Amino acid sequence: MLDKRFIRENPDAVRQAVRVKGLDLDVDELLRLDQEHRKLQFEVDQAQSRRRSFAKEFARADEERRAQLRAEHAEFDQRLKELREQLASTGERLTNLMLQTPMIPWDGAPVGPDESANVVIRSWGEPPTFDFTPLDHVDLAEKRGWAEFARARRVAGERAYVLCGEAVLLERALHSYALAVLGARGFQLMSVPALVKEAPLVGTGMLPKGRAEIYEIPADDAYLAGTAEVSLVGLHSGEILDAGRLPIRYAGISPCFRREIGSASRDVRGLLRVHQFEKVEQFVICAADQAESDRWHAELLGAAEEILQALGLAYQVVECATGDMGVGKYRMNDINTWFPSLGMYRETHSCSSLRDWQARRANVRYRDADGTIRFPFTLNNTAVATPRLLAALIENLQTADHRVRVPEVLRPYLGGRDLL
Repeated sequence: MLDKRFIRENPDAVRQAVRVKGLDLDVDELLRLDQEHRKLQFEVDQAQSRRRSFAKEFARADEERRAQLRAEHAEFDQRLKELREQLASTGERLTNLMLQTPMIPWDGAPVGPDESANVVIRSWGEPPTFDFTPLDHVDLAEKRGWAEFARARRVAGERAYVLCGEAVLLERALHSYALAVLGARGFQLMSVPALVKEAPLVGTGMLPKGRAEIYEIPADDAYLAGTAEVSLVGLHSGEILDAGRLPIRYAGISPCFRREIGSASRDVRGLLRVHQFEKVEQFVICAADQAESDRWHAELLGAAEEILQALGLAYQVVECATGDMGVGKYRMNDINTWFPSLGMYRETHSCSSLRDWQARRANVRYRDADGTIRFPFTLNNTAVATPRLLAALIENLQTADHRVRVPEVLRPYLGGRDLL
């Protein structure tokens, strides 16, 4: 969320952010509720002060005056109760709007309604050419006995899958390699819960807007998270960190779950868009300094690009448009990897800078060198997400005899084998 003072002093900037991100938020209503809430808070504070003076006056008064004070106090208590109820109601409505208030996007973001306005800013590698007819990952995996789709659907419904045999080892190798890369870059490795409470989902910005995308478990008052970022933000919720601990760099691995509402017609074959997947997520908490945040944004992108280059997969880095970047994003870059079966680049990574928008929601703070309490900046990016990246690897590195070449960096995790 944004700072209330910033919204009061920059309402036009907030209105512009709402417009370019395609959101339905009444900024004028937010400002009205903020003014009403501050007025009610003042009246409650004044009333509580007056209530304290009652006690002192009552102690000094004679019996006749005490009788008058009792009557006045009963009437006064009723008024104070009404004020508190109004304050609570107004505060709840204000908080609801504050949680929908977007981060102001950076000036370099393309303005557009959705991913159609995204801009490719650089490319690496060339899509492979084959002297044979390549298979898509579904046909190749089924031919090799690496996946079960029909049987998996009997177990778990649509978009379910089971990896088998060498595909399991290849998936594990991808994650092990990603963790090794991030560990060498100084990230702390973290295996985090996928089962989370509501508060960390609100803190990261997944709720309230994204409720339709999240699996809920009402009996346990819990949810299944769609990314390790949720737990990594939640770990420091309510804390005041020492500036000496920053930047905090985590590489979080976890199973992830997304309902994928509204994506029925979008590349759902096989392993491309599933409800359950595994991901290594990069996450950074840094000082509230834009230059430092920019450096970490480049670092997170660089780590993902290092992994893709080592795997030999062609990709494009995309500058995401305002309507595609989400409510809390200041800047967002997708990395799209080449899929031969689709004849196109497809998103495999998403790198986001959120400034202090997320930290304010989660109440993560730090004490800087002069003792001032501040909200830090947060950033995140995928390192590896499977099975989608596994599908890209299988399709791009397949051979004429329906095997798959193993990238050199993965061979140590597969007993030195160069073919599967």
